[in-house]
Amino acid sequence: MSTGNADSAGSTRPTRRLTVAQALVRFLAVQHTERDGTEHRLIEGVFGIFGHGNVAGLGEALLGLELQDPALLPYRQARNEQAMVHTAAAFARMRDRLSTYACTTSVGPGATNLVTGAALATVNRLPVLLLPGDVFATRPANPVLQELEDPRSLDISVNDTLRPVSRYFDRVNRPEQLPAALMAAMRVLTDPAETGAVTLALPQDVQAEAWDWPEELFQHRVWHVPRPRADLAAIERAAAAIKNSRRPLIVAGGGVTYSQATDTLRTFAHAAGIPVAETQAGKGALDESDPLSLGAIGATGTQAANLIAARADLVIGVGTRFSDFTTASHTAFADPDVRFVTVNIAAFDAAKHAGVSVVADARSALEDLTAALDGWRTEAAFHAEIADVRARWATTVQGAYRFANVPLPSQIEVIAAVNDAAEPGDVVVCAAGSMPGDLHRLWRTGGDPKSYHVEYGFSCMGYEIAGGLGVKLAAPEREVYVLVGDGSYLMLAQEIVTAVAERVKLIVVLVDNAGYASIGALSESLGAQRFGTAYRYRGASGRLNGGPLPVDLAANAASLGANVERATDIEEFVAALDRAKKADRITVVHVATDPMAGAPDGGAWWDVPVAQVSDLESTRAARTGYEEAKKAQRPYL
Repeated sequence: MSTGNADSAGSTRPTRRLTVAQALVRFLAVQHTERDGTEHRLIEGVFGIFGHGNVAGLGEALLGLELQDPALLPYRQARNEQAMVHTAAAFARMRDRLSTYACTTSVGPGATNLVTGAALATVNRLPVLLLPGDVFATRPANPVLQELEDPRSLDISVNDTLRPVSRYFDRVNRPEQLPAALMAAMRVLTDPAETGAVTLALPQDVQAEAWDWPEELFQHRVWHVPRPRADLAAIERAAAAIKNSRRPLIVAGGGVTYSQATDTLRTFAHAAGIPVAETQAGKGALDESDPLSLGAIGATGTQAANLIAARADLVIGVGTRFSDFTTASHTAFADPDVRFVTVNIAAFDAAKHAGVSVVADARSALEDLTAALDGWRTEAAFHAEIADVRARWATTVQGAYRFANVPLPSQIEVIAAVNDAAEPGDVVVCAAGSMPGDLHRLWRTGGDPKSYHVEYGFSCMGYEIAGGLGVKLAAPEREVYVLVGDGSYLMLAQEIVTAVAERVKLIVVLVDNAGYASIGALSESLGAQRFGTAYRYRGASGRLNGGPLPVDLAANAASLGANVERATDIEEFVAALDRAKKADRITVVHVATDPMAGAPDGGAWWDVPVAQVSDLESTRAARTGYEEAKKAQRPYL
C-alpha cells in the first residue's frame, strides 16, 4: 500500500511501507543488466539456509514474494553455505557475469561458511551477492546466540571475516542506509573490472524493521555493462610492438570469454598470423582444429604452447591475469628480450609485467588492434614451426587417450571416455586435484568456451558438484558432466540433494583413487614420499600406512538420492556413461582408477619450494632439482 511523505518543497512522493528485508527482495527482483542491446535479470534468485539471524527477516520476505509470484525471485534451498556460493559463481560464469544469484545465511557459522566461496568468487572476478544475517544493531541483550565478542569493539561480528574476500562490504545498521548500500552493491556486481563477492551484512533486528520506502526503489532498473574502448595512443603503442616482433604469441584468458570475443580473437589471430595459447579460464577461445591453436599454456600446458612460448619475443595477453600457472612461475617466456602487450578491462591486470598496457574490453581492443595492424602478418617460417609442434602434440594426445586395458583404468582413460561421450555443447566441470591439469592439457573443446568449465583461479576442492548445479541452472539445455575426485567429493557432496530437490540432471563422474592423487604426485616430486595423501587405516607402527579404508562413495551418493552406476573397468565405464546420458535425473558414475598412472608432460615448471635441509635423501635430491629449475626464473620487466 502506498502512502505519501512530504518533501522539503511540500509535494508528496509515493512510498511503500515494508520491512528492510521485504524492501531488499523487492528491489533485487527488478534489477537488470544490459550489454549490446540485450537485457538480462541481474539476480535470478536466492539460495538460502535459514536460522535465527535471517528466518524472520529475509525468510518472511522471500515467502511473501513467492506467494505473490514464485517467478519474481525464486528461492532455492541449499545444503551448505559454501556450496551455494559456488553454485552462484558457476551460474555467473556461465552467463558471462551478466546474471547471478544472491545467497542468504544466518549469523554465526552459516555466515563464516560463506568465506571460502566468497574468496573463490572474488579471485575469479565472478559476481555473487551475499546476504548474511548479523547480530542486533540495537544491542538489547548482548551477547546473543552465535555472537563473537571482541573486547576491542562491539561493532565487530563474524561477518567481518568477509571483508578481505569481498569487493564491496557494508553493514546496514539502519533502514535509511539500505538504498545507498543497494546502489553501491549493484554498481560493483555489474562492473566487469571490479566485480566479485559483494556482502551486505544485515542485523537481524534491522531486517524486521519497517520503513516508508520511495516507490522508485522498486521500479525496473537497468545497469548498463559497457565495452570500454582503449586509449588510441595505447592501441598505437601495442600495434607498434606487434609490428616489431617476429615470434608473437597470444595468451587468451577468461576475459575473452566474458567479453564474448572469441570470433573477434580468431579474426585478429588469422589476420596477423599469431598463434593462440589458452589459460584455464580461456580454454576454448579458439577451436583446437584451428591451425593457430596451441592449446593450454604454462604449468598445465601442452608441449606445443610451451615450446612456442619459450621462444616468443612478444606475448599478447588478452583477458588474463598471468597467474603463476600461466607463466610457469615466470619461466615459460624464456626469450631474454621478451616483451608484453596486455589487454585487460582491469588496469591492475593490464599493467602487469611492465609492458604496453591496454585498458579496455577484450572485444573492442581486438577490433581496434586488427584495424591498426593494417595487413601486417608474421612470416611463413613461423607458421611452419607452429604446424610442426601442433602435429607432434596431437600424436602425443592420441597415445595418451588410447585405452590400456589394465586392471584399473587411468584417470586419462576416464577423461578420454567422457570426452568421447560428450556432444557439441555439453559442458565438463572440474576444479581441484590432478584432473584440472589433465583436462587443461588434453580435453578437446571444439571451440566452444562454454563447454569447458574448470575453476582454477582458487582451485577449490568441493566446487565441482555445486558448480555443476550452477552451470545447469544457467544452461538447462546443455548436458553437464561433473568430474570430481574422491577427495573433493568427501569435502562437499551435499548439493546432490539440492539437484534431486530441484530435479536438475547432472552426470557426476566420481573418480576414486583412494586419496589425494594430485598432492600425492606433487609430494613425491618434492621428496616428501606421498606422506599423508592416501586414505589408509592407522597401522601398528602408529602411522597412516595400514590397509585401505572400506569407504563406499557410490553407496553414499545413492543415499543422497542420486541414481548410481558402478564401473570396474573402462568398458563398463563407457557403458555406464551411456546409461547416464539416457537417465532423466542426476546420475553418479563411480569408477576406481590407478593413482600412479601418469599423463603426458607439457614441459613446464611450477614453483613449489623444497626443504633446504633434510634427513631424507629423497628431499635432498628434490632440492637439487629445485635449485636448478629456479635458475630459469626471472622477473618480466
